[in-house]
Amino acid sequence: MNLLVAFDVLMEERSVTAAARRLNVTQSAMSAALSRLRHSFQDELLVLHGKRMIPTQHALTLAPEVSGAITRLRGLIASGTAFDPATSRRTFRIDASDYVTTVLLAPLIVLLQKEAPGIGLELSLPGDESRERLDNGEIDLILTPREFMDDVHPRELLFVERHVVAGWAGNPRLRDLDYSVFLESGHVAVRISQQDTYIEAVLSKIAPGRRIEIVAQSFIQVPWLIHGTERLAVMHERLALAFRDLHSLRICDPPFELPLMREMMQYHSTRENDSGLAWLRRRLKEFAKGR
Repeated sequence: MNLLVAFDVLMEERSVTAAARRLNVTQSAMSAALSRLRHSFQDELLVLHGKRMIPTQHALTLAPEVSGAITRLRGLIASGTAFDPATSRRTFRIDASDYVTTVLLAPLIVLLQKEAPGIGLELSLPGDESRERLDNGEIDLILTPREFMDDVHPRELLFVERHVVAGWAGNPRLRDLDYSVFLESGHVAVRISQQDTYIEAVLSKIAPGRRIEIVAQSFIQVPWLIHGTERLAVMHERLALAFRDLHSLRICDPPFELPLMREMMQYHSTRENDSGLAWLRRRLKEFAKGR
C-alpha cells in the first residue's frame, strides 16, 4: 500500500524530491521506493529527461487505476472507523471560496473549538482542477455553486444566497438606484483565474451594458475597491452584511430580479459512509441554516 501511495504521488509530482517532500520522507527513501516500484512492475515508470521525469506508457496506464484504488481504500477505512469529534485529530481538506470561508467556515470554526478541539481544516480555493482533486481523493469536500459541479458524485444543498448591490455609504448613486443608473455607474467585478463567477455569468446576460472599471480576483477585495468612490458591486448578501460596518457600505436591492444562488457541497461517492465527513457535513448544514 505504501508503494502504491508513493507511485501515486510520484506520478503527480514527476519529481523524486517533490514527492519526498510531500510524503515527508527523505529523498533516498523515495528513490528506494521508486526502485522497488520499477522492480514490481517490471517497467521504468518514470524516465529522467533533462531535469524532468517523463512517465512511460505503462505508468500512464497504471496511474488512474492506482489513484482510484487508493481513494476507494481510504473510503473503506474511514467508513469502518468510529469518529469522535472530541478526540479526533483529523484534518479535513476542503475547496471553498474566500466568500464561503468568511461567512461560514471561519465563524463555524470558533463554535467547534470546544466540540472538536483537535480537528483541522486545509482550505484551498476552487478551480478547474477541483473536480479532478475530488476524483483522486485529494480533498474531502467542494463547496461551490451548483453550476460548477458535475453529476458524478453526491452533492447536497448547503444554503441559498441572494445577491445585492453594494456601494460606499456616501455614494449618491445609491439614493435612487434604477436600471439606467446601475448601467451608467462604474462597477467592480470579480473573476477568479480569468473565469466568471456565478454572478458575473448572470449579469453578463441581464445587464450586458454595465461599465466594469475594476476586475478583482476575490470578493474579499471588493469593499476596499468601492470605499470612498461612486463604484458599485453586486455581491453576496451575507458577505456584504459582514463588511457593512467595517467599510461603511450601503446595501440595496438590485433594480432587476436576480436568480438565487444555490451553494452546494460535494464529496466523493466512496465517502458516503465516512462517519467523520458525515459529521462535518451535518455541522455545516446546521450552522448555515442558522445564519
